[in-house]
Amino acid sequence: MDAKTHWEKVYATKAPETVSWYRPHLETSLALIERAAAGYSAFIIDVGGGESTLVDDLLARGHENIAVLDVSQIAIDVTKKRLGLAAEQVQWLVADVTRAELSNRAYDVWHDRAVFHFLTEPDQTRSLCSKCRAVRQTRRPRYRQHVRAGGTDEMQRTRCRAV
Repeated sequence: MDAKTHWEKVYATKAPETVSWYRPHLETSLALIERAAAGYSAFIIDVGGGESTLVDDLLARGHENIAVLDVSQIAIDVTKKRLGLAAEQVQWLVADVTRAELSNRAYDVWHDRAVFHFLTEPDQTRSLCSKCRAVRQTRRPRYRQHVRAGGTDEMQRTRCRAV
């Protein structure tokens, strides 16, 4: 079963609060993003955002430039419905992050909470790290940071070492 089929099945059959990685609010992620973002206009991407409430909390705090990327259209649709009209303020990307074409200049903060955990093949990890590194090395004037709060919400900054 490919990743898209797997995640569509997960989100079609389980309520958000029943999965092991669910948290009502991602306080650690929010704290890391607040430290890494150069203000509320920083461009933030939440990779593997799924049905997470992080986007809700970012919007509530006044962040203006948010993208959510997930392989599951079902997860994106659930989140859009939950947000209502506020969903129009978010850029929604349905794609496998290891294959997605992302602009290197598009993001100041790259957030993922557990994407690395679900990558089981070395080429997937290399691909993700390559994308993170490309975003980090662009010449945008703002500070670039890849922040990751693991599934148990431990604070960490991830450095890709697989490439």
